[in-house]
Amino acid sequence: MALSNLLYPDNPKRKQELINLHQELLECMSTNFHATNELVGVLNKHLGCTITAIEMRESSTVKENCEIIIQVMSEIQHQVQKIDSDMKEKLEPVLYQKLYDIKEPELEKIAIAQKVFSIILGEATSTAAMVAIKLLGSNFLTLTVRKLIGLLAAIGASVLGGVSITIIGLGLEMILHAILGAVERSQLLTAVRSYEKHLAEFKAASEKYQCAIHEVTSLVRQQLQ
Repeated sequence: MALSNLLYPDNPKRKQELINLHQELLECMSTNFHATNELVGVLNKHLGCTITAIEMRESSTVKENCEIIIQVMSEIQHQVQKIDSDMKEKLEPVLYQKLYDIKEPELEKIAIAQKVFSIILGEATSTAAMVAIKLLGSNFLTLTVRKLIGLLAAIGASVLGGVSITIIGLGLEMILHAILGAVERSQLLTAVRSYEKHLAEFKAASEKYQCAIHEVTSLVRQQLQ
């Protein structure tokens, strides 16, 4: 079937497919913004970080909003790496290795981390130490954040990256107009299919990211009860 027929505005299935694609992305990104801010709040309150909370900008493009969340996720990576560096610098090698030993009791790890944070922050709660151990000892840094940053960058660079996040309310014609400004019409279907693949991977990685954050924030709430 000709591409023009597939994308013709009178084709309800194609119209709804493009609208749903864009809407799924926005909902997924919105949830990631919320989850990221939850983690930022925990890091700022308990570990002495000063990371600025973020919000989606309705007047900006998908790419620009991807860049906003990439920036704060990179800052979270930096802070976790700094925690690791502080631990390595202030602990004897044997104690530092215990932090990453899966056989070592978690309470022992928390006690070790709390001593370090007492030096760094002047005082430290067991909650702060627990958060640090959870971030250092899980796959949060190496798997979830790194994976999501890569996918966000791919989405931002994709065919729909230049589309405003509010364009969905303007209908199919505006979406097509925005896309066709970036690629030749003959390339459009291939580009959209590629974007669908990015979105599927992004949704899966986002679920892992949100679960990792929920695990940390749930532990914090339990500690404070």
